[in-house]
Amino acid sequence: MNTLRQAVQEYLSLRRSLGFKLQDAGKGLLDFVTFMERHRTSYITQALALAWAQQPVNVQPAQWAKRLSFVRGFAHHRSATDSRTQIPAQGLLPFRPRRARPYLYSDDEIRGLLHAALDMPCLSKLRPWTYHCLFGLLSVSGLRLGEARSLELQDLDLKAAVLTIRSSKFGKCRLVPLHASTCKVLADYIARRKRHWAGREVSSYLFVSNWGNRLDGGEIHRTFYVLSRQIGLRGISDHHGPRLHDMRQHAGSRIMPTLYRIRLWRGSGCVLTRHNQRPSRKANSLSSGRYRVGLTPSGSVRESAFSFNCMSAWRYTFVVSVDSCPSHSAITEQSTPW
Repeated sequence: MNTLRQAVQEYLSLRRSLGFKLQDAGKGLLDFVTFMERHRTSYITQALALAWAQQPVNVQPAQWAKRLSFVRGFAHHRSATDSRTQIPAQGLLPFRPRRARPYLYSDDEIRGLLHAALDMPCLSKLRPWTYHCLFGLLSVSGLRLGEARSLELQDLDLKAAVLTIRSSKFGKCRLVPLHASTCKVLADYIARRKRHWAGREVSSYLFVSNWGNRLDGGEIHRTFYVLSRQIGLRGISDHHGPRLHDMRQHAGSRIMPTLYRIRLWRGSGCVLTRHNQRPSRKANSLSSGRYRVGLTPSGSVRESAFSFNCMSAWRYTFVVSVDSCPSHSAITEQSTPW
């Protein structure tokens, strides 16, 4: 019979082969195995699982419940080969995390953040432009921070005005159209990046640190916190406030200020009805069966009505694209310039 450590490695390999990333769970389960080895126990017991889950005493109870869920999932897997395994009951630590309330940025707040990024005092002349471009792209594209960090130069096609997002959530890839003004800002940043790193080794990532590597996620958040306090988004001593992830909501609320309810009729395409509702959690796409709502650059479809601008240099466009609808190929909304 395999040891617990071997079983954890097999469990993680199996789940990851199915598309699960298990970053937190992977670290947690390896720590749990170390805990079990210190207690010289070769099989999972509910008491030890509960003791391990509650080890960090200075965290929220929801974190305890999350840690116990890691063990519960592994215990279900382990019980198939070790009958001594005790699966922690569902009623233990019944705490659930509170979902953070999304913050909708105003255009003035986004502009203030971008101006503050350019005014950052630092030795590297490229760093202010890196954060200016990164925060601007997040605010108009709806990209996740991890997706923006992982962008490489080869993922940008500025002539076609398209970003290629690789290995996104659930291991999927997608294309994100860009407006011409966004392409202009990106082209300017790439030119500055090229001049700054001329004759020196640098990674292929679009947004790089002072050492030429991919930007660190923690450093991005720390920089954002400093800038957000400077412009008044957060108080000096605030531990909570607007987040970078909320820029997905900002992009969604500006791209889709009034969502439409798509009513699908069999054999007759689709009918659009105006329906006021809160911004969707999905900033890049909405789904209704086999019909998709996504983003497109203006002018790429036959009909355009109006578009929405966020700031002078960044602009985005919304399209409702019906893949399989025989009579309605695309419906687009465009905005007027600032």
